[in-house]
Amino acid sequence: MKATVKGRYEVDKSVATATLAVHAGDARLKTSFTDATFAGGPSLEGLVLSVEKPGAFILDYNVPNKDVRFQFMNSFKAVDKTVNLTYTHARAANRTALDGSLVFDPANKVSMNYAFGSGNCKVKYWYAHGELRRLVLEPCYDVSKNAWDFALTRKFEGGDSLKATYQTTTKNLGLEWNRDSKDSSFKISASFNLAEQQKYPKLMAESTWNYEI
Repeated sequence: MKATVKGRYEVDKSVATATLAVHAGDARLKTSFTDATFAGGPSLEGLVLSVEKPGAFILDYNVPNKDVRFQFMNSFKAVDKTVNLTYTHARAANRTALDGSLVFDPANKVSMNYAFGSGNCKVKYWYAHGELRRLVLEPCYDVSKNAWDFALTRKFEGGDSLKATYQTTTKNLGLEWNRDSKDSSFKISASFNLAEQQKYPKLMAESTWNYEI
């Protein structure tokens, strides 16, 4: 069996989140909680229980809200191309979304997200440049807002990567540094709202550790 522990801290909100996942065969059992779970003694605040089979389904249960969220994933071949579909439904919020992606080759992919009810729809193109595909460009078009978002990722040897994102509607600029290794990884990110006169960054740090049980 394998276990994964993930910790996350958002500086501007002073919120800490931790996730413990245990891999048991094809399934994964996961528990997520925040600092509010233990702030005034053990409680159910911020507690989420999950059961997941990678590539098949995810079932989340928010304990304090008594809310269920589930995802179903499937893949199939169409004209020798791989199509991936994900169906997501949150019961309490009555929110349903469908994600689909079409993989043309290892360097080109098109994906779409559609939210039922609201009619929000986003179409994203994923392109990896070069023989080693270390430079990734992701333009995204928001149909409902008639606006574009952009992401650019540069991968380096040793597992490091830098990512920059920009949302044209909110004018949010994001910068992210990732480092992945066999047993652990961490991510540090900062976001700026260029529309604000005083541009204080929102900082977030996240780290993941993998263990053999």
